[in-house]
Amino acid sequence: WRWGIRMYRLRWAVTIFWVLLFIVSAFFVPRLPDRLKDSGLTAKGSESDHGFSLMKKELGTSLSTITVVYTSHDIDLTSVQAKKDILQSLDKLKKQNYVENIHINSTPRLKEDKGIQSVVVELKLKNQEALNHFREIKGLMGKPKGMKTFVDGEIATIHEVQQATKQDMAHSEKIGLPIALLVLLFIFGTVWAAILPLLVGIMSVSLTLGITYRLTEFYSLSNFLPNIVMMLGLAIGVDYALFLVSRFREELKRQQSVEEAVAMATQTAGQSVFFSGFAVLIGMFGMLFIKLPIIYSLCLGGVLVVFSAMILSCTLLPSLLGIIGHRINSLKVFARTQKRMENSIIWERIALSVMKRPAVLAIVISTLLVSLMLPIVHMKVGVPTAEVLPPSYESRKGAELLKENYDVRKSNPIFIIVKTQENVTEASSIRSIKKYEDKIHRLPGVLSVQSFIDVLGNRTPEETFQLLKLKGTHDRMINESLLRGNFALLTVVPLSQPNSAEASNLVHQIRNVSANNLGTYVTGQTALLVDMMDRINSGLPLLMMFIISVTYVILLYAFRSVLIPLKAVMMNVLSLGASLGIVVIVFQYGWLTGFLNITSTGYVSIIMPVTIFCIVFGISMDYEVFLISRIKEEYDRSGDNEKSTATGLQKTGRLISSAALILLVVVGSFIFTNIEITKALGVGLFCAIFIDATLIRIIVVPALMKLLGPANWWAPRWIVGK
Repeated sequence: WRWGIRMYRLRWAVTIFWVLLFIVSAFFVPRLPDRLKDSGLTAKGSESDHGFSLMKKELGTSLSTITVVYTSHDIDLTSVQAKKDILQSLDKLKKQNYVENIHINSTPRLKEDKGIQSVVVELKLKNQEALNHFREIKGLMGKPKGMKTFVDGEIATIHEVQQATKQDMAHSEKIGLPIALLVLLFIFGTVWAAILPLLVGIMSVSLTLGITYRLTEFYSLSNFLPNIVMMLGLAIGVDYALFLVSRFREELKRQQSVEEAVAMATQTAGQSVFFSGFAVLIGMFGMLFIKLPIIYSLCLGGVLVVFSAMILSCTLLPSLLGIIGHRINSLKVFARTQKRMENSIIWERIALSVMKRPAVLAIVISTLLVSLMLPIVHMKVGVPTAEVLPPSYESRKGAELLKENYDVRKSNPIFIIVKTQENVTEASSIRSIKKYEDKIHRLPGVLSVQSFIDVLGNRTPEETFQLLKLKGTHDRMINESLLRGNFALLTVVPLSQPNSAEASNLVHQIRNVSANNLGTYVTGQTALLVDMMDRINSGLPLLMMFIISVTYVILLYAFRSVLIPLKAVMMNVLSLGASLGIVVIVFQYGWLTGFLNITSTGYVSIIMPVTIFCIVFGISMDYEVFLISRIKEEYDRSGDNEKSTATGLQKTGRLISSAALILLVVVGSFIFTNIEITKALGVGLFCAIFIDATLIRIIVVPALMKLLGPANWWAPRWIVGK
């Protein structure tokens, strides 16, 4: 109450402060995507990460590479002349001092298609430096006559993700915001009431992205961050403001002044926003248990945007409501529809009809949600590369052409960096490496193993030692990055595909092989997947325990009830599990991909289960907090559990449905963006919100409130207090 009074009295100063901050932050928003030069899809400090560093530092492998794919319907691109023409078209690029080497891709082919060829461009630049030169690199690539070119590789993918992010941000502004405004006009029936929630959502996003821009000067953040921030900021910002504006309009009819209406709205709906915001923040902070850069980035973006939405809803919005006052009900639209909706008692009827057969409905809905969870059992995860982009993007086309025509097992093998006690060219070192290599070769699931020993003819250690004494041979091995100093490289080709469970199991087996006096570091795409999964698996139990227990304690404090927080947690797990099951059905199994304009990758992105869990668990609490808060108000007044449930749903049912509709519109618009990770999150959140606002809050909650009766409100005396 006092906070609302203070915001009313300082309304002009508070409003001017936030408007100025918004203008400053908005200046940096369009520039942010170009500052995000990392996907974050790595496991910093892991064995695979350390192995990649050693390959570059000790063995001299290229700091970054680009693959250029050429196609033609008329020319034989496997011919000597075609290869010569392709390499000549890259002469300008080859002359640049940051280019280390350019050569025809030597990876074995899967099929004899003469209409395709590829070239590997090795750079002396790190990924972030290469991104700064990417436009120049593309400009220096000549286009041989009669050929199409597609540039692929991590740098090309990151560059195109930056462009896709800009398009997605514009897409949400052009499509998501107008539809959200139309829905808000329909919900409130007045222009002022519709504009305010949208304003809070937009400002939450702008402030967060502006702060993030400044943080990129000190930290490397994932390029997937802006889309997550936009989705969450618009959804939560609009959601919180919706409840406050709605309560303010109610209080204007009851209170004697605008000041009192602002104070009462802040005391009731504002308190709910505060608790709900903390519930969402718990989910965001839970991400910190997963030690992956991309998760840290999404956590940072999520915390900042939710906190911004909370602060704006509790400061700027009450101030604006105080300035607008009774004018909030002016500029009316959809007047007849509004009158019918205000007089409707449909929500009370639904609650009463649900409470007539609570057990049956609770069992039926729970069974349905559990069955939707079943696909999670067969969920496959993978580390997305160019697959995050739509098929129309150049790097995605290039990646698919390479996958179709080249053996990906050999282009993405498992690498082992071996460190010897003496120089690797010594006979004792060669002998130790040979013994270790033979052990690897005997493992099930290994197609081949290769080191400098095999390249030199697989001779005896003494013969290999003599060969390496020849300067030409030794220099050739160094130039091919097979050995240097105390380090050597082993390449293991698995029988299975790099992202398969069998290949991951092989990584574990290799790491368990005794290397005696050798130091070994297993790396490569498959090892990276294994290390990321290990980080997720080790952090997930702590994450779930933290989110569930802290959420329970907060709701216990908010509602002074033991069973209501327990039900809330259980219902969240059901809606979360069902939505994640649907994500598996769509992205892994490929259902509805044509309708949703989605490309099925055959797996779910490795970060998706964690991200959906943390975000959905928090957002789902919104409706629980708002609904139960109103039911508790009625129960404290009447002491009648059934009546308070029906009245609470009647008073919040329209609002919860309206808020859910807004969220569905905002989140749904991201399903049709460019980046697959954003699409997957959009699908997951859309399903979770729909399930939560319909099946859970309108059917299951009233059913359980009826079944448990007065026990809903029981709590030990020390919790209830005097």
